[in-house]
Amino acid sequence: MKVIKDVSYGAASEQVLDVYIPDKDDFEVYVYFHGGGLENGGKELAFVPKLAENVAVVSADYRKYPTAKYPDFIEDAAAVVAWAKENMPRYGNVTGLYVGGSSAGAYLSQMLCFDEKWLAKHNISNIDISGYYHAAGQPTTHFNVLKERGIDTRRVIVDEAAPMFYIDDTKTYPPMEIVVSDNDRENRYEQTMLLVSTLKHFGHDMTKIYLNVMENSNHCDYKGAVDENGRHIYADMIYDFIKRTRN
Repeated sequence: MKVIKDVSYGAASEQVLDVYIPDKDDFEVYVYFHGGGLENGGKELAFVPKLAENVAVVSADYRKYPTAKYPDFIEDAAAVVAWAKENMPRYGNVTGLYVGGSSAGAYLSQMLCFDEKWLAKHNISNIDISGYYHAAGQPTTHFNVLKERGIDTRRVIVDEAAPMFYIDDTKTYPPMEIVVSDNDRENRYEQTMLLVSTLKHFGHDMTKIYLNVMENSNHCDYKGAVDENGRHIYADMIYDFIKRTRN
């Protein structure tokens, strides 16, 4: 495996990414955004090199609170996908481009998925994306975006900063897996079910939308979990989705 650390995709110190390239000529690329409430977290996570045994991974940092403001982090996420689409073919034959994240990172992947204007700024559309992997993301307006506005962070608001706001019957989405724990953060399970129901309500092909409810699980605790064989559960979950949705 080849690893390239701290590649800049923008001028800010947080606008850096790591690239993991498997020892193969043909591979899918998975762009990953970490969690941390849009204010904490980082791109170096234990499951990433394990996933990179099978697919190339671009794991990115992005601008965060308190120095960032909405929509800086969404713009960064779109810029990372654009970087991956342009640059990853130099390392091998890219057979698919996947985008995902966990928690706040899944809020970012959901925004890219459902509000096409962010990727469109880079001349990219969902036609260019092979699939999305949204793990424990908030489909309503993110609680720290509410905090920035001076609004009670417990409010459930669906407006232009909410991924769910953009779902209608005029768009076509690539395959996606939506993950939530049965004991996730308060109201996260219910909001996730509403996201899935809204996709169904607008007639989207539910055979391409996979709901994965993690039983006896807390918010994103599967991300660091290892099974009895020493395999990283989250890496296997993502790779299983990629295998199911290969063209």
